[in-house]
Amino acid sequence: MNLKAPGQGNRVGPIRPAQMTSIWTSERVRVISYNKLYFICRTGGMNHMGLLSNNAIVTGGAQGIGGAVAKKLASNGARLAIWDLDFGLATKKATALGSGSIAIEVDVSNWQSVQNAYGQTFNEFGRVDILVHSAGIAGSNAPVADYSVEEFRQIIDINLMGTFHVNKVVVEDMRSQNYGRIVNISSIAGKEGNPNASAYSASKAGVIGLTKSLGKELADVDIAVNCVTPAAARTRIFDQMKQKHIDYMLSKIPRNRFLEVEEAASMICWLVSAENSFTTGAVFDLSGGRATY
Repeated sequence: MNLKAPGQGNRVGPIRPAQMTSIWTSERVRVISYNKLYFICRTGGMNHMGLLSNNAIVTGGAQGIGGAVAKKLASNGARLAIWDLDFGLATKKATALGSGSIAIEVDVSNWQSVQNAYGQTFNEFGRVDILVHSAGIAGSNAPVADYSVEEFRQIIDINLMGTFHVNKVVVEDMRSQNYGRIVNISSIAGKEGNPNASAYSASKAGVIGLTKSLGKELADVDIAVNCVTPAAARTRIFDQMKQKHIDYMLSKIPRNRFLEVEEAASMICWLVSAENSFTTGAVFDLSGGRATY
């Protein structure tokens, strides 16, 4: 939690819930003590989780799961940098969110583009506390024997190399400030593999491996790196899929419905909160009962 001491202009910095002592709590107000200082905080929602003053990057944040995450974070006091290839849509999203949110055009598959986007974000915010990486593509549906080599490489570049780029660009500053929360959006396809979607499945499996590796690398500081593996949600990514493949995905979900983006946002927003102070390098299931491990 980034707290501001009464009468002071400087923030105390990220504080884990374990470091705070609750003095008094009501339905709307909570009084806590930290280091001989007292703070009055709003209760309810997610503010007590440490989102009141955090600065967040959400890639693919103009729509879909990323858009739902951005909305939920902003509604709880976070300041958002919406990174998206569709700058027009990202601008509309940032304007709707308000609270000093900004939009930045970025191609996550391009390292220089990611560096430029981070530089703009850091210059505007001064620090970055949260990264939610949601940008990605599904690609076409075809068996491996017929899959375009060029398209396979493009999907790997966007989904896997893009994850590497956006994680790499934030970790140095997060380590120097001894605080950060990262969530990468993988897929149930990365755990189980979907037929006729080898490129997408392979790229999302790579996201899981990268997340586990980075989580271990940063476990010595207060940085949590996790990923989620959602089942299909009805977003614009469906436009890239054949109806037969969409029907296949639905048939594999025991709940017999697609994931709602707001459901994904609720889990992700807890993972990027200060309350998630222990779990790192983990995979959180959002498959509606499909996952077998």
